Amino acid sequence: MTQHHPDSFSLMEYSAGNLTEPHALCIRLHLDQCSHCRSRVDMLDSLGAIMMEQQPQVSVADTTFDSILARIDEGPGPDQVEAQQRRSVGPLQKLLGNDLDSLPWKRQLGDVSVLDISDRFPGQTEQVVLQKLTAGGKAPTHTHRGEETTIVLQGAFADNKGIFNQWDFVVLNQQDEHKPIALEGDDCITLSVLSAPVKLTGTFTRLLNPFIR
Repeated sequence: MTQHHPDSFSLMEYSAGNLTEPHALCIRLHLDQCSHCRSRVDMLDSLGAIMMEQQPQVSVADTTFDSILARIDEGPGPDQVEAQQRRSVGPLQKLLGNDLDSLPWKRQLGDVSVLDISDRFPGQTEQVVLQKLTAGGKAPTHTHRGEETTIVLQGAFADNKGIFNQWDFVVLNQQDEHKPIALEGDDCITLSVLSAPVKLTGTFTRLLNPFIR
């Protein structure tokens, strides 16, 4: 069961179609497996349709935005059964044309391998990258020069913020420093959208910062 979800504002922006294609993909992948967030987006879509229908007759009150956020945060109501976790990642596989395990991974540092897929999103300024952390392996300690949006596609990792399982969603920025560790079992594969490169902060690895895109 997913424990980490997109925030209310991100779901509103997704419903309104205001997100960039890479960010929308991250949320779409999460929604495909999370009935909780899917219900919230369904409600947002319905509210948006009602507001569009009533727009010529009524003006939107100053408190409308806050009230919508409050209704979203109430959640979907009674417990709903999560979709069974699958190794298939649907729209991502269609984009890549390969199974995750057969992609042309490139070893980056230690237990970390990467595949930059930014070229699949022409016209976007953000970097879109798949990252694979070997089961039981550790990523270098790092922070972020900008914002990083990540969804876990396979396996799980742990850091100082907790444990992130398959389909969990996380957003990090310059205030966050962490050292992800993949749990035993499957390799941990994530999809990340970065507005700027990460910044290594380890005693020795920081020397590699000039070579990181």
